[in-house]
Amino acid sequence: MKNQQTLTNTIAFVKTQLQDAEGGHDWFHIERVYKNALLISKNEAVDDFVVALGALLHDIADSKFHNGNETIGPQTAREFLFKENVDSKTIEHVVQIITHISYSSSLDPNKSFSSPELDVVQDADRLDALGAIGIARTFNYGGFKNRALYNPDIKPDLNMDKATYKKSDSPTINHFYEKLLLLKDKMNTKTGQQIAEQRHQFMVEFLEQFFAEWDGKR
Repeated sequence: MKNQQTLTNTIAFVKTQLQDAEGGHDWFHIERVYKNALLISKNEAVDDFVVALGALLHDIADSKFHNGNETIGPQTAREFLFKENVDSKTIEHVVQIITHISYSSSLDPNKSFSSPELDVVQDADRLDALGAIGIARTFNYGGFKNRALYNPDIKPDLNMDKATYKKSDSPTINHFYEKLLLLKDKMNTKTGQQIAEQRHQFMVEFLEQFFAEWDGKR
């Protein structure tokens, strides 16, 4: 009962914190990731409470919207969970999930944390970057940053390290090759892999249509 009340309070907190967020990183993104995480966790040996909190709080202060500062999100979550009287072990686990969930973190060779719960939440977050919603979110963010849709003269950089990735301002289409199309093979769980396959194929078909239209072939 206590855990359920904590989750109810967490949902209310996240909705308030993200009420003015960019459309691809708003409450509805959190809700989709939360639902994906609950679905994936059914087939994994994990602490469901940690998974739920990690999913709900994973983007509470995304560094992209805080001048690249990666400490604000984990600290905000820590302070909130402390006020909710969540035990210290759970708090630390959730904070580590938030710290290590991002794609850019996976590019860091010094990554120092892993857990089945992180695997589930990370897969859930990555699924929301794939398929129809992934395409919509990508162009929404590209518009938010005033990026070009596509520029044939700017080729995707397939060998970015974490720092380069975080500073990239390349056209939106490049993002498919620099991240989105790579996610299918980076999923951690069997359920995540299965869902990612179909969403990946949808994006491949979208890109085929995009380039056909760009070149005046369809």
